[in-house]
Amino acid sequence: HLMTAKPFIYVFNVDDNELANKDLQAKLAASVAPAPAVFLNAQFEADLTELDEADAREMLEDAGLSESGLDQLARVGFDILGLQTFLTAGVKVVRAWQIHKGWTAPQAAGVIHTDFEKGFIKADIVSYDDFVAADGSMAKIKEEGKLRQEGRDYVMADGDIVEFKFNVSK
Repeated sequence: HLMTAKPFIYVFNVDDNELANKDLQAKLAASVAPAPAVFLNAQFEADLTELDEADAREMLEDAGLSESGLDQLARVGFDILGLQTFLTAGVKVVRAWQIHKGWTAPQAAGVIHTDFEKGFIKADIVSYDDFVAADGSMAKIKEEGKLRQEGRDYVMADGDIVEFKFNVSK
């Protein structure tokens, strides 16, 4: 458990000019490689958090950015830690769950409750992109054949929307 064996992310707090300077970013990123580098402007990020979603999106577009530095940091952090997310969705509640990359459906079910893993039968899965393309309509997803039934050996993908089927007998 040496400190040097731990994953690192380098976060560079840069000004507006440096945030737009891709050559400088490439040079700085190369200096810390193979660790990932994230570039953000802390003041810009603070200003973004004060805005509603539409205004924040407009501010990002005006700055020529596709995502905020904090969103980028979260994405890179998840990746370097080997994590991903899957979703469960009910009538009233949608919940995101974090798991390690490479986990199977029963392991993912166990994050919700250990009995789900023990009694795992199958998982009904739709990808997040397919869900959005179908405007969130499960009827349309089924009609298009985008709902998959996966078994014990299915390796979860980031953004899967899942309904676990299980049976726990006493």
